[in-house]
Amino acid sequence: MKLLAYTTPARGHLYPIVPILQELRQRGHEVALRTLPSQVPLMRRLGFDTEPVAPAVAEIELDDYRARTIAGRSRRTLETFLARADHEVGDLAEAIQTHRPDALLIDCLAWGAAAVAEASGMPWAQFAPFPIPLRSTGSPPRGLGLAPAAGFPGRMRDAAIWPAQSAVMNMQLRGRLNRIRRRAGAPCLRSAIDVFVGAPLVLYMSAEPFEFSRETWPAWLRMIGPCAWDPPSDTSLPTTPSGRPIVLVSTSSEHQRDKRLVRVAFEALADSELDVVATMPAHALDGLRVPDNAHLESFVPHSPLLAQACCAITHGGAGITQKALAQGVPVCVVPFGRDQVDVARRVELAGAGVRLSPRRLTPARLADAVSAAIELRDGARRIGEAFAAAGGAAAGAGAIEGIVSRDRLVQGSSMRI
Repeated sequence: MKLLAYTTPARGHLYPIVPILQELRQRGHEVALRTLPSQVPLMRRLGFDTEPVAPAVAEIELDDYRARTIAGRSRRTLETFLARADHEVGDLAEAIQTHRPDALLIDCLAWGAAAVAEASGMPWAQFAPFPIPLRSTGSPPRGLGLAPAAGFPGRMRDAAIWPAQSAVMNMQLRGRLNRIRRRAGAPCLRSAIDVFVGAPLVLYMSAEPFEFSRETWPAWLRMIGPCAWDPPSDTSLPTTPSGRPIVLVSTSSEHQRDKRLVRVAFEALADSELDVVATMPAHALDGLRVPDNAHLESFVPHSPLLAQACCAITHGGAGITQKALAQGVPVCVVPFGRDQVDVARRVELAGAGVRLSPRRLTPARLADAVSAAIELRDGARRIGEAFAAAGGAAAGAGAIEGIVSRDRLVQGSSMRI
């Protein structure tokens, strides 16, 4: 089998599928990949036949951080992915002509690429590395950081907000998205939310009990847990005194207004008996005072640090938050936008960490939140065990092999008839 994978131009969407692609190569399959330009050399060194996504796709910035309201951030986010989708159609079509794959693996936010995949007639799968915005009985509305409904008032809340969210999304997205889909030869969507689950297989990188109710989700959605991967780095890991625990602080790999998380963490923990290691891949490192017990880097591999960590302070990105929990490390989540408020709520409800609003972010409150999170290690371990049981990369690779095998079986049966 030859697989062609296509991601949006974001490290947070590429890195989670790297273990799946590596697993497929180890099983003897060929892997081609289109992804963000900065990661092409690294992906080639891993043995994938890699090219960058089209410049017209890569150059469209996710600029939701410029908006000041939830509605404004949502509009900017949808505009970003619609604009990219327009160019993804030709980009993926050209990649299919070049590589002649047997199957496709498409980012669930690459809406134009998904339309091409659906129209191609080939076996294909989507992957979702963040909380997927699907409604199910008892699940709270998306993007607001809400807990599941409790009693009649909660059910009334959900009955009002879910349809309103769907109507707004359809109004902002469905018409333009369907025009792109018609150009790609794919059928129109009745509901814009279906763009996230249109494939015969959806690999969802989460697992119960970290996930909310999913009673009415489609049967082809497969939860495989997070697939943690760290790119190699030339930066040496910070050394810490023997027996001194580490707190890892991480901000988003895509620019947003989360730099102050590191500044406040340094102030909060400067006089503690902890070592602090902070990474800021999307920000300049200047302008911050680094205390004696802290280290600041653009990037270092997180997994080795987490092996020594007593807590992780995160912006609520699904990747780093789940990576910490997968190693049984409790988290203190300060969500700054996007899906991060929903991740933070999941952490809190799972008893695996603490949620702190950025509006309440002060050194004293963060220090208290870290102390509270450290006491929740048993909850973090429980989630880590659930993630491992979901199967990870091996489960994802096996599921992709399964849809290809079923397709070949169907084709063979049709030929005999």
